[in-house]
Amino acid sequence: MTKLKPKLFSVIKNYNKGQFVKDLTAGLIVAIIALPLSIALALASGATPEQGLYTAIVAGFLISFLGGSRVQIAGPTAAFASIVAGIIATNGFSGLVIATLMAGVMLIIMGVCKFGSLIKFIPFTITTGFTSGIAVTILIGQIKDFLGLTFKNSPVETVEKIEEIAHSITTINPMAAVIGVISLAILIIMPKIIKKVPPSIFAILVSALLVEFLDLDVLTIGDLYEISSKAPTPSIPEFSFETIKAVFPDAVTIAVLAAIESLLSCVVADGMIGSRHNSNMELVAQGVGNIGSALFGGIPATGAIARTAANIKNGGRTPIAGMVHAVVLLLVLLVLMPLASYIPMPTIAAILFIVAYNMSEWREFKAIVKTSPKSDIFVLVLTFVLTIAFDLVVAIAVGLILSTLLFMKRMSDETNAYGWKEFDEATDEDNVNLKVIPKGASVFEITGPIFFGAATKFTDTLSSTDKKVLILRMRSVPAIDATGIHAFETILKNFEKKGKTLIISHANEQPLKALKKSGLYSKIGKENFQRNINDALKRAEEILKSN
Repeated sequence: MTKLKPKLFSVIKNYNKGQFVKDLTAGLIVAIIALPLSIALALASGATPEQGLYTAIVAGFLISFLGGSRVQIAGPTAAFASIVAGIIATNGFSGLVIATLMAGVMLIIMGVCKFGSLIKFIPFTITTGFTSGIAVTILIGQIKDFLGLTFKNSPVETVEKIEEIAHSITTINPMAAVIGVISLAILIIMPKIIKKVPPSIFAILVSALLVEFLDLDVLTIGDLYEISSKAPTPSIPEFSFETIKAVFPDAVTIAVLAAIESLLSCVVADGMIGSRHNSNMELVAQGVGNIGSALFGGIPATGAIARTAANIKNGGRTPIAGMVHAVVLLLVLLVLMPLASYIPMPTIAAILFIVAYNMSEWREFKAIVKTSPKSDIFVLVLTFVLTIAFDLVVAIAVGLILSTLLFMKRMSDETNAYGWKEFDEATDEDNVNLKVIPKGASVFEITGPIFFGAATKFTDTLSSTDKKVLILRMRSVPAIDATGIHAFETILKNFEKKGKTLIISHANEQPLKALKKSGLYSKIGKENFQRNINDALKRAEEILKSN
């Protein structure tokens, strides 16, 4: 069993100066990338610019220090933007803090209880569906600032935002739209020309200079928010039962999403560096990081795939790089934060457009639609639509329920019970490869799991035989559940009334264990459990002769 040991404590044993230089460089570059993203994502979440940096600093440091991955970079992510905005709009920032604290505790419990491996049970169709849905919600949420629209209302839900955009489209600010387009062009074109400089930094510099020196009528961060360069300080929120009750569903959403996104990021990182993360330790770290972020005035955090990839590409191979990234951001906050007031809002929107595009997973979405069964496509599209129209909780819950039901349907279709074809040696001598079934006996082959979805098919088929002895060949039955056991009990009672005997051939480990635990093993009789079909046929012949 994997111990809850932070990856830092393992890699530090063989740490050297050369790797420190690489981690230092990677941490610095990732900090430069994270700076505009943290501010942009905080604004998209309905928080202040510095709160995005608080998140990256506190949560980023703690998660790297305690995490189960060598290279994970944590901070605010696009996945949380619409969720956090909704929580703040409904319950205020204090409600968000309490929800994040509760989510942190949940994540720690998940890690301690070894739930890290459960990520594999969330279907790819669902993760792709809600990720693409979140990308669309982010994009829609930034149209207002990109075009400089004037809203009459302050909608929270995505559908309401679409309606408000349609009603306010005539209020477009041409100068804002121009700055937005220029910023977007820089973000798209620059990576193809200069790969060393983060395009977001360049877009911010160019757009800020244009707005300032040309005195353009374009809103900046400073026009909407009061910029603070104070270091994050801890504060404990006031708890009340009513608030806890109100934000509990939000806390569950934050915990689930943080777990999913962070572990998915770890899996991607493992593939890039050929390493292996400790999923349970990562969940504990995510929990501690989110608690720390909430106490220091930040927003929810999780593993950021793009920043993690940037860390790897620039030589980061230990958690030291993530810790350096957090320290650099703290220095930027203390020294350079007032300059953030000059950043134009259309540029922030353009940055988030690119974030939305990168996380949209449209290629995966397209591939599923092209190659997957109709049931999977339905789950994908439904999850996608529900994420946009309602929220992530509804999307994941409905997606999981539907996926489970469809899986059970597939499994029930795969579970079959069919009888062997009988023949008479005297009239059909050419069937030399067929087993001879004693007269008065029948053989049924069971394939697939005997579970609640297939139990009725199982009982109906076996009840149809009128022979005195029934041989049940179970070599292709991997598992049986409580409903399957009940089906066996029903069949056995029916057989006892009619004086019939049941013989089990080649029961696998799990079904055999379940039958023993239920008491059916002793009722059927040890002598009626045979290793193979030949022994079962011999046993049937003995029973028929004795009668």
